[in-house]
Amino acid sequence: MTQGLKNDSGQRYYGKSLPFGNVSFDIPQVGLLTVEQALADYAIMITKLKQQLAAVACPVIVFGGRHRPTSLTPVNIQGVDIEIVDSSNYGGMLSAYMRLRYPNIVAGALAASAPILSTAGLGDSRQFFQDVTADFEKFAPECRDAVRGAFNRLKELADHKDYRRIQAGFSLCQPLSCERDVHQLYGLLRNAFTLMAMLDYPYSTQFMGNMPANPVKVACGTMLRGPDLLANLRDTAGIVYNSTGVLTCLDLYGLYVECADPTGCGLGFNSQAWDYQACTEIELCYESNNVTDMFPPMPFTEAHREAYCSKRWAVSPRPGWLRVQFWGEALSAASNIIFSNGDLDPWANGGVRRSFSSSLIALNISGGAHHLDLRGSNEADPESVISVRKKEAEIIAQWVEMERSRSLKTL
Repeated sequence: MTQGLKNDSGQRYYGKSLPFGNVSFDIPQVGLLTVEQALADYAIMITKLKQQLAAVACPVIVFGGRHRPTSLTPVNIQGVDIEIVDSSNYGGMLSAYMRLRYPNIVAGALAASAPILSTAGLGDSRQFFQDVTADFEKFAPECRDAVRGAFNRLKELADHKDYRRIQAGFSLCQPLSCERDVHQLYGLLRNAFTLMAMLDYPYSTQFMGNMPANPVKVACGTMLRGPDLLANLRDTAGIVYNSTGVLTCLDLYGLYVECADPTGCGLGFNSQAWDYQACTEIELCYESNNVTDMFPPMPFTEAHREAYCSKRWAVSPRPGWLRVQFWGEALSAASNIIFSNGDLDPWANGGVRRSFSSSLIALNISGGAHHLDLRGSNEADPESVISVRKKEAEIIAQWVEMERSRSLKTL
């Protein structure tokens, strides 16, 4: 038998695993939230579980996906429980890290949509939102232009401090009163496009709200339906924040929380855990600039990160630490890891897109959104993901057989 452990970020400080209960995110208790501790927990768990199951010689393959919203504490807004999780792929990262750190315990790893390079501070800080923009541009260049035009119109109103018109135009629950409120609105709107690009599946999903099939297509249809770009932008954001139509207004600070991850930390306890990690080990200095992307200029440099993290968590980030701990681009000596990425996923270019060897393999899914290969099969699946799943199964079977043969030789 082969044990498969799917990492959906059910580690300490996430979901119900709060080591200090309600004070787990207080200082200094939150200091035990580290990648290293999480991996050590998994290593001990796997070892003990194999002993309990009398399966000591059983090869273990780890699978990494994303955060699961079912573990979140819903936030109640206007009597409605809202669950919006962050858009990062920590589970995929941990899957790769487990194989790198504990090759004696795990025989291989499938790291789906794992941005292990960009989260280690490698690459271009503009890439993420450029790739979000590219998803909408691929559907229709006019869609990209409409989004950029809507944001430019919003900026004009903000520059003139026409806050009442902004509030009415976006059906905001509270009036805007300062530049900070405008910045918050920019973040909320940009986050909606990020989620739709990431979850651009060919079928509807419910694990992050009620997302329609092909949400990028739906969003572009909304953005291009008429000349009122602000109303179109409001309704496009509503695909994410008000999919059921039950909210009578949008709570600017309740639906979106700015944090150390410009792509969004989500809401609830999990968001606090991710925010802390984005302030310590995981680097997410992504920014939009309205030149290489369609969003307002929103810089987020190391200086911005350090200032925020010092104020929020009383910590200083450790730039470059993941490169030291988990090899950065120097992965050629690793083995038995599959890095799968969909070309619609804005996280893809932050990960490994080319194979380093016959056992360090990159699989790219044409027309695939965020870790589409780890989702259940669906009749709307593109042929590309069906082929990649088959290839993954074949590769993993080879790893298992090799590990069994090695184990027999050592007996």
